[in-house]
Amino acid sequence: MEQEKPEGRKIIATNRKARHEYFIDETYEAGVALAGTEVKSLRQGKANLQDSFCRVQEGEMWVYNLHISPYEQGNRWNVDARRPRKLLLHKGEIERLIGKVQEKGLTLIPLQIYFKRGRAKLEIALARGKKLYDKREAIAERDARREEERSLHEKG
Repeated sequence: MEQEKPEGRKIIATNRKARHEYFIDETYEAGVALAGTEVKSLRQGKANLQDSFCRVQEGEMWVYNLHISPYEQGNRWNVDARRPRKLLLHKGEIERLIGKVQEKGLTLIPLQIYFKRGRAKLEIALARGKKLYDKREAIAERDARREEERSLHEKG
């Protein structure tokens, strides 16, 4: 029996605010269609997922406001840092997501961008927006957990 290698995921950027602002229902892994200089810039870790979102247009999935800084040695081959980028998903997945997004309150947001086996991947989430009281509840739970861990640490 052949032993499987652990998946090498080199995370470039994470949308930390997303888990605070949304309830995550499902996650999907999508490939990203990039220019060569964008890949080089990603390998240097120059990406920002803040304020980015996904949308379906004409049967294709696109990510908007994903900021990939221009590659320093890219000169004329560099493209716009915030241009819309096509996401590579199976047609069935896209159709399923279209149906889910049309439900009330669901949206598609990128969670993280990473390299897997040398290919740039974007983890997108089907998410439902949190209300203010949900956020306060989550903060209170997190603080209580920290306090509990701190007291256990002091005793032991």
